[in-house]
Amino acid sequence: MTTRIEWVEGGETRSALWRSESGWPAPKNVVLADDTMSADAAYRLALDGTALLWRGDFQNARQLLQALVRRIEHKGERGRRAKPRAPATPTEAFHRHRLTQLQRARLLAMLLIPFEADHGIPLRRAPDARLACLEAYGPADEPYVASLRELLGVIGAHEWRRKGVMVPALGERIHPWYGVFSPVRGEYVELVAQAPLPAGAKTAFDVGAGTGVLSAVLARRGLRVLATDMDARALGCARENIARLGLAAQVEVVQADLFPQGHARAPLVVCNPPWLPGKPSSAIEYAIYDPDSRMLRGFLGGLDAHLEPGGEGWLIMSDFAEHLGLRSREQLLGWIADAGLEVVARHDTRPVHPRASDPDDPLHAARAKEVTSLWRLRSAG
Repeated sequence: MTTRIEWVEGGETRSALWRSESGWPAPKNVVLADDTMSADAAYRLALDGTALLWRGDFQNARQLLQALVRRIEHKGERGRRAKPRAPATPTEAFHRHRLTQLQRARLLAMLLIPFEADHGIPLRRAPDARLACLEAYGPADEPYVASLRELLGVIGAHEWRRKGVMVPALGERIHPWYGVFSPVRGEYVELVAQAPLPAGAKTAFDVGAGTGVLSAVLARRGLRVLATDMDARALGCARENIARLGLAAQVEVVQADLFPQGHARAPLVVCNPPWLPGKPSSAIEYAIYDPDSRMLRGFLGGLDAHLEPGGEGWLIMSDFAEHLGLRSREQLLGWIADAGLEVVARHDTRPVHPRASDPDDPLHAARAKEVTSLWRLRSAG
């Protein structure tokens, strides 16, 4: 079902298709804005839930968005000077931080940009973002409206896709698509590159392949890999990366919910599910949040039936959720035992991303303790 937004322009009611990959609902109140609007006026309107459809210079719209960010941050600074009650638990800190981020994103999404049917932007000094939008949205049949903040994310994702992300464990680049989680945290990829393979293993399943980075690592280790994912973007991204790396003869990418259909067992089954239990606020967040730990529990629950005798399942997980109080180690071990599995070994590493050592990060206490692990599991029967 398509959603449209409406506004009044030149004394007439007009409308356009509404796009939001973040899943924001179409704003009900829309007013026109241009270079004459002050940042304070824009901020007040956005706070009241009124969206601003931009008719001025594109670069001025970018400057206005930056001004809105500064006003949000200034409000936060005033709140910090007032010394709000400190979170009682890491869980409360997490939920408070996430709520703040959602409120910020919602407010910044109120600055809207018009698009033509070919993804062109009919504004002065606008960039040519047609290829970036085609990659993110697919073909457009009619003009539409989207937020400037989302457009900047689309353009940034296009640059990531074009340049790629260097993966040290491969010695080559992986090119993530818009909406597919980028392998910027190389420590978990290195775990898969270094863990000892099950004796005699020649094939593997990669459950939830994403960009295909783990499939590529396993293929480079000499295995034939059957990779699965449910998301159309992830499937296209993985296939493109595998072909780019010259591994198409070793890796097949298929659409499946968790385990591949018609391929009962493998000596190695690998899965890197989303690390945080919780409800995603947008489609893109499904790479981060696993509602009710569905993917994690589904992988563990079906693993025994898909392992060859003596085979191993590799679960790649961070314990960040444990330090936030969102899941306990006892709960994870209970799910492993209930699935008829036992732990062969666990290989651990510390994250090296900048936020792990940033004392100003609201979740620093949990990030400082985080460990990423590769759990080697096998049938307990």
